[in-house]
Amino acid sequence: MRAIDAGLLICHECHQLNPLDPSLARQYCSRCGGVVHARRPNSLARTWALLLTATVLYIPANLLPIMTVNSLGKGQSDTIMSGVLELVHLGMLPIAAVVFIASILVPTFKLVGIALLLYSIQRHQPMSARQRILVFRFIEWIGRWSMLDIFVIAILVAVVNFGSLASIEPGLGAMAFASVVILTMLAALTFDPRLIWDNTESHFDHE
Repeated sequence: MRAIDAGLLICHECHQLNPLDPSLARQYCSRCGGVVHARRPNSLARTWALLLTATVLYIPANLLPIMTVNSLGKGQSDTIMSGVLELVHLGMLPIAAVVFIASILVPTFKLVGIALLLYSIQRHQPMSARQRILVFRFIEWIGRWSMLDIFVIAILVAVVNFGSLASIEPGLGAMAFASVVILTMLAALTFDPRLIWDNTESHFDHE
């Protein structure tokens, strides 16, 4: 049984359970005073908007240089994929694998996973609640690894700074990639996981 079936609403701020009062147009939490909703308003629409924006930025994030290495007056720009290939060429296979997984596979899995979850809920696709919650938890779990490339670049920019001898500068690709990571994190936060159970147990339309 869902909390809403028992006449209870949860506060998103302090997680206090509040009894549902149908006579009120807007309810407030009895503990913290925050507005409580049966479901987050426009959750699917907001998640779709963030996801589509992240998908658009994912293209320049992979095509534009993510960083430029300047050495003895010469600069070499690398995209994410060219950096992976350079690491492979240098024989650093474990590092190349980590960068490829964190910077290519993880963002792709997040974009595809969130899109699949939203589509299955909106179109009432035959996915069980268990399958949907596993996809959602996987998306949340892999999200922490998405910023690995940005952290590495930030450390290199701070450490490798020898004036005209050697320096590393972040590229536009890094900004686009960081935007993709942030937008997918926000998409996961704006998505209301309770819609997973509504979609499998009832036919309420929350849009």
